Amino acid sequence: MRWLIVILAAGLAAPAARAQQAPASPPQQLQITLPEAVQRALDVQPTMISARGDQRNAGASKRSAYGAFIPTVSLGSSAARSNITRIDNTTGRPVPAEYSYTGSFNASLELFDGFRRFANLKATAALDQAAEAGVVNARFLTTLQTKELFYAEVANEALVRVADAQLARARQQLQISIDKLHAGSATRSDSLRSIVEFGNARIDLLRAAGNLLAAQADLGRQIGVDEPVRAAFDSMLPPMPDTADLRRTALATSPAVEQAESGARAARALVWSARSQYWPTINVSYSNNRQGTETLNGAPNFPFFGNYPETFQWRFALSLPILNGFVREANQVSASVSRDIAVARASDTRRQINALVTTQLATLSTSFEQIQIADANRAAAEEDLRVQNERYRVGAATILDLLTSQAALTTAEVNVIQTRFSYLVARSQLEATVGRTL
Repeated sequence: MRWLIVILAAGLAAPAARAQQAPASPPQQLQITLPEAVQRALDVQPTMISARGDQRNAGASKRSAYGAFIPTVSLGSSAARSNITRIDNTTGRPVPAEYSYTGSFNASLELFDGFRRFANLKATAALDQAAEAGVVNARFLTTLQTKELFYAEVANEALVRVADAQLARARQQLQISIDKLHAGSATRSDSLRSIVEFGNARIDLLRAAGNLLAAQADLGRQIGVDEPVRAAFDSMLPPMPDTADLRRTALATSPAVEQAESGARAARALVWSARSQYWPTINVSYSNNRQGTETLNGAPNFPFFGNYPETFQWRFALSLPILNGFVREANQVSASVSRDIAVARASDTRRQINALVTTQLATLSTSFEQIQIADANRAAAEEDLRVQNERYRVGAATILDLLTSQAALTTAEVNVIQTRFSYLVARSQLEATVGRTL
């Protein structure tokens, strides 16, 4: 039975030794710092590209609203050639083939439109502000997502080190159990339990390595790289931020609140734009046309500078809609409904940010306190395992006591990593909510 235990232990230890000799990460693996990862993600993420596109569209709409105040102008000209000889009806003589030229100039301006252009200008300005806030919001959300993936890679890499240390402790304990079994100071049950613990430690290491590879692949996708990426992390944790006046500033600087309130302002302006349909409209326009012909052997003249006959026209138009099948009323109701929804959404967004800040501040404070507790627990677990190892060597402790201490140390090390990860993520979430770096 003792030889069977030795053979089982050797069979379990050999693959683990080969695994330790293999490199933990592929050669020439890309390493990236957090600022570099954030910048790359801002350049490639579809959310950011879409937000910037919305901002460009809003800017174009705003320029178009300003352009409604200037006249519309168009120029036109044409030239035609014919090789068909025709007969002059007056003289009865043949007229040689000729060129015909036409030039036109048209301009129009809307003098009064029931203040519709002013309302549209106000609405597009508000939508432009909403688009700018949307870019800020998308930037912080993309930054948050990148930080979460970055910290997840860091945490999984640390968990691999914890699993590797757990495997080393299990291997050491297995060797001690075998040595004590040979010396007759331990039972076969101790060795068998050590073998089980060693096998579980190997499984935990393989699982942690798989999670690390998945986290590195997710980080690579986030920054636009088609390969796993390793995070180059500074082990120094940022300090606890000053949260005394954070709630008030969050409601003032939150991009989500600014975006919702800008949308509400645009909806109010569109209500006045819909009301402009009840006012008359006044337009003025001017057109100028010149036409002329030249024979094929003659020198053509430019229509606007030659001696061709000129025809021009000024036109003033006044229009007052009286009844249009209640279309104006339907548009007015639709604009009012959109305004009410936008105002309600802006108020709810403000309340949501207020509640979210409360939750995130509590999470941040709790996570920061848990870091110190987890560090103290790990130190205590390390000392307890050291004592249990010595007691087991001299026969004052059982294998169950030693395995319990080993499991407690592994749990304490995992808790240290998780509390640090929770604190970093909570801090990033709060930054995304308030719209500024803490």
